[in-house]
Amino acid sequence: MGIIGWILIGLIMGAIARAILPGKARGGWLITLVIGVLGALLGGWLGGELFGVRTNESFFSLTTWLWALIGSLLVLAIWGAVTGRKR
Repeated sequence: MGIIGWILIGLIMGAIARAILPGKARGGWLITLVIGVLGALLGGWLGGELFGVRTNESFFSLTTWLWALIGSLLVLAIWGAVTGRKR
């Protein structure tokens, strides 16, 4: 799976992560989607390098989507902590 696939998954996972972690995060939806892409890339890397999970098998692999969601949630939570998320 190429970088275009990870970007597409990241956009989707950024929106889902925003729905899971609601609140007023600075930057709005555009920043959230960018954070989703970065989180998907981070999640793919974490799954592959640290845990030995094969995340690049297929675009429709549940493992790929799960690690992208984990990475997006992680990066979104860090962004919220750094920018002072308001609830």
